[in-house]
Amino acid sequence: MKFVKKIMLFVFVLLILTGCGRDDDKIIMVTEAGFAPYEYYDNGEIVGVDVDIAKEIAKELGKELVIKDIAFDSIINEVRTGKADFGAAGISYSDERAKKVDFSINYSVSKQVVIVNENSNLTINDIANKKIAVQLGSIADTFVTENYKAAIIVRQKKYLAAIEDLKAGKVDCVVMDELPAREIINSNVGLKILDGSLTNDSYGMIVKKGNTELLETINKVLNRLSSDGSIDRFIINHTEK
Repeated sequence: MKFVKKIMLFVFVLLILTGCGRDDDKIIMVTEAGFAPYEYYDNGEIVGVDVDIAKEIAKELGKELVIKDIAFDSIINEVRTGKADFGAAGISYSDERAKKVDFSINYSVSKQVVIVNENSNLTINDIANKKIAVQLGSIADTFVTENYKAAIIVRQKKYLAAIEDLKAGKVDCVVMDELPAREIINSNVGLKILDGSLTNDSYGMIVKKGNTELLETINKVLNRLSSDGSIDRFIINHTEK
């Protein structure tokens, strides 16, 4: 019996040391699939710009891509704790985030814009003391929190929940990234984007601290896809759908 217990203990420790049986033939990307055109559902499948890039990363590594869809504000922790190999979801660099994970080079630049109901008389300069909806943990959340101290900020797990708040009159506006904002406008009659932008931000992918081998591969792929125009084509393909 003691011998059996020792064997069981050995197997348990071995599983821990080897990542609980993690499949080395697969690479896991974690995302939040409500951020078109970067990641979204199409006929039950997660697609988008980041998915196209991730497939190229997996191909470079000779591995099968596995995509996990979770809440945006959980992505960094998922990567930090090793539950996923890398994260991609329109993630903007910040010093605070960089304390927890390592960032790739930037591969896309976008703007933070303001969505309002079509009959609204607000301008982009009028929102500082209004009721503003944002996605929890997003760059919009950070920007509005830091710059609009008089505003009432409503934080939602999903952008679509923020949009529903706007349509229902629970908030005055939604602040979010320009490209998914345009996707939302195209599919929601009665909404508009105000002229101008609040701030510009750049997107990178994230890996666990110290995972230099994976980070170098991701940067290699991003550099290739940027230089040959593939990322621009990915964006066009997914914004024209």
